[in-house]
Amino acid sequence: MIAQTQYNLSATDLELVLALVHGNTLGAAGQRLGVDTSTVFRSLRRIERGLGQRLFERSRSGYLASELAQTLAGHAEQLQSQLQAARSAAQLLPEQLSGSLRISSTDSILHGLLAPALRQLSSLHPQLDYELHCGNELANLSRRDTDLAIRATKKPPQHLIGKHLGPIRVALFAAAQGPLSDIQELSPETRWIAPDDALPEHPSVLWRQRQYPKIAPTYRVNSILSVMELVALELGVGVLPLFITQGRSDLRQISPVLDECQTELWLLTHPQSRHLRRVATVYSYLAENLRLS
Repeated sequence: MIAQTQYNLSATDLELVLALVHGNTLGAAGQRLGVDTSTVFRSLRRIERGLGQRLFERSRSGYLASELAQTLAGHAEQLQSQLQAARSAAQLLPEQLSGSLRISSTDSILHGLLAPALRQLSSLHPQLDYELHCGNELANLSRRDTDLAIRATKKPPQHLIGKHLGPIRVALFAAAQGPLSDIQELSPETRWIAPDDALPEHPSVLWRQRQYPKIAPTYRVNSILSVMELVALELGVGVLPLFITQGRSDLRQISPVLDECQTELWLLTHPQSRHLRRVATVYSYLAENLRLS
């Protein structure tokens, strides 16, 4: 039994454990580390004495890693990955960007506007990665839940930096292959698809309740993108932003633009995040390239 003592693992110790887990023999581990077999053996003995337990079982087939050795090897791999990321960041040219950026939007904005813009942005800054959050709630920029937010609102929070991207125009849509071709053809039997429960204050919901107070949606969904897909499947009619219906041959606009439902698209960030180069660069790019038709 190896005596238990206080021992602080080093990065070199973890590297040796990882090499032996992968190599399975002292010789293979030595080749990975660029040292001889005896050095690997002595180092392993030192680590095991320090930890007070064996990390490997010796057998004719090689060194079999214990559960602890496998855990340490996992940490070693993470350490190597982080070290490589740090080296890559240090080698970037001044004009290059790296790191992670958190962007919050709704699903319709993500698929209709943001994703196409990010495709080009990724080629300009390949070292950036993105955390994309879709939800109806406005992520808390003050708590740094997100770096950038793209939202439909008429009154953005005053404490945030904002860029007005344009008006979001909407209209009533039906399936292209369905029987409806004009809003005048609506009847009490017409089925509606709407986000009443998820977005009770949405302009399209308020408009329908004013114009058709006796109508209750047949399908209640939690996103505008879901409204669009169900309309395309001929399950009913629904109010949709024009920017997400472009190029959809399975949809038919059956009303004029509904001015009562118009809202505004804003790109938002926090003043204290704006100075970060990656945030400022992506903010400026999106401000120039997110455009509503």
